[in-house]
Amino acid sequence: MSETVTDPSLLPAHVLADRIASKKLSPVEAVEAMLGRIARLDPRLRAFVEVYGADARLAAEGADRAIRSGHAVGPLHGVPVALKDLVDVEGRITTGGSLAFPDRRATSTATIVRRMIGQGMIVLGKTHTVEFAFGGWGTNARMGTPWNPWDLTRARTPGGSSSGSAVAVAARMAPWAIGTDTGGSIRMPASFCGLTGLKVTTGRISAAGIVPLSATLDTPGPMARSVADVALLYDVLQGPDPRDPNTRGILPADPMASLHRGVRGLRLGRMPASERVGVTAEMLAAYDRSLDTLADLGAEIVEVALPFRLADLMSASTIHLAEAHFVNGRLAEDSDSPLDPAVRKRILGGAGISAHDYLLARQTQAAMKRQMATAMADLDAVLTPTTEEPAVPLDGLDQDRMPSRFTRFGNLLELCALALPNGATPAGLPLSLQIVCKPYDEAMALRIGQALQAATDWHLRMPPGL
Repeated sequence: MSETVTDPSLLPAHVLADRIASKKLSPVEAVEAMLGRIARLDPRLRAFVEVYGADARLAAEGADRAIRSGHAVGPLHGVPVALKDLVDVEGRITTGGSLAFPDRRATSTATIVRRMIGQGMIVLGKTHTVEFAFGGWGTNARMGTPWNPWDLTRARTPGGSSSGSAVAVAARMAPWAIGTDTGGSIRMPASFCGLTGLKVTTGRISAAGIVPLSATLDTPGPMARSVADVALLYDVLQGPDPRDPNTRGILPADPMASLHRGVRGLRLGRMPASERVGVTAEMLAAYDRSLDTLADLGAEIVEVALPFRLADLMSASTIHLAEAHFVNGRLAEDSDSPLDPAVRKRILGGAGISAHDYLLARQTQAAMKRQMATAMADLDAVLTPTTEEPAVPLDGLDQDRMPSRFTRFGNLLELCALALPNGATPAGLPLSLQIVCKPYDEAMALRIGQALQAATDWHLRMPPGL
């Protein structure tokens, strides 16, 4: 399909990169197409906080000259990308989704941005986020909530906290984007917006230069329209960084070497029947079809006995709350600060956590990691829906209920996980599968996801009316 597409903004990132590298398309044309689409759609969709139009055009002109003169720095030279408004770019404002920091100008550039720019990639701008990345629905009462492009008639949850990045990629205003994931903040918007998103293991990708929420649980990562695109961007982002001690000793792993090996012979865990309670019939039907497809491709689907109920982990947020309060507690306690009321309430939830409670939670976390390692010892992955339901209407939304039942345990237990589209409701809203793998086995998650996308076409769907 991509071979007949003439609008660069509609091309998958890997196809866009190939066309630029082969000089069939110039970076100038690619950036202009993206900026034109942003100008047309973003007043309605509100994905971007700021668009770096002039700088992106200048960078595209430089990339064009370099490529035409034989000085391309890599296979992604000239490919645009969008950044979540937690990621620092020197001289640019990073608000963290908060009106409390309208002029927080970065004094250095995040490591992951340095790596992308080092590959010649072009930053289009910053995308909206839930304030301080503390929320799963994607709402921001102060700076605005992006519009989920899969329903243009009624405002629905875009997913959070990487809401703007998801909407930008889903609406083809960027070929891919950076998100962050502390309890599902890449995977939940990927689910609601029909994207592929990778939550990496702690330390796999540097968090240096990214506004923190919970230093123990925060993980940055790629969001794109396909596994192939996610794997390409992940390969650029990963690797040790002296600025982030969590990355020390974690060597890069080639995600491309096994990407197309298929799933024959792999053992994939089906979630217990008890975990199906509370999940919509549409999401469960898509989940079952995905497992059937993987079985047809040669995987062995086995029942897995989890050492705990995933719903029980929704209340196991001591680490998250304590660290979030450590970062933003004073601001939340100031009644004059212009915080989103729902976010203020969440931050204040960490106010009463003692050092004893926090250290006990870390001890419990370590024990649970060992339990999960035992449960997954003879499995290559555990499969779940990404969210219990598709995107829900914003009106009447219960901010005290979070859509992170199936995602939060991945952060708490330092696993890696991939979310990818695997169906649609009768109304056309995306459904999503989550592939959870052992720590630092991102290549396996991508391999399984690639096999599923090679056999299905849900990732090729585009929001109608755009």
